[in-house]
Amino acid sequence: MKCPYCKETNNKVVDSRLNKDRNIIRRRRECLGCEKRFTTYEHIEKIPVIIIKKDGRRETFNREKAKLGILRACEKRKISINIIESFLDELENDLEEFEEKEVPSHLIGEKIMKKLHTIDNVAYVRFASVYREFDNVHDFITEIKKFIN
Repeated sequence: MKCPYCKETNNKVVDSRLNKDRNIIRRRRECLGCEKRFTTYEHIEKIPVIIIKKDGRRETFNREKAKLGILRACEKRKISINIIESFLDELENDLEEFEEKEVPSHLIGEKIMKKLHTIDNVAYVRFASVYREFDNVHDFITEIKKFIN
């Protein structure tokens, strides 16, 4: 680790602390050359999760893309952004702990629908209509009947 002041590589760690999420270590260091202090941050490098799309294409999991789909489904519903963010954190953790680093997209879609089903039925049907590519009103009716019965 180079000192940002004098570029010396010899330094000592004076203090170490975990952040509130316990996934980043903040280290206070003192340069053994100029004796000035500086801070560094260490975090675990994550292996990206690859999503296998329906057509066989592969792309890196994109939290923002998932968030946009969920937000669209929850539009004009009384659902806190905190609930959505918390769910996305949960989803990302699940994907990172998944044994395989390539995950079929349908697995993610099903997880999102399952969660939306517990949060808000209207948001669930909206998301399902796009995810399952409803072609007509009968697809909506079939899905809604699941709530009635």
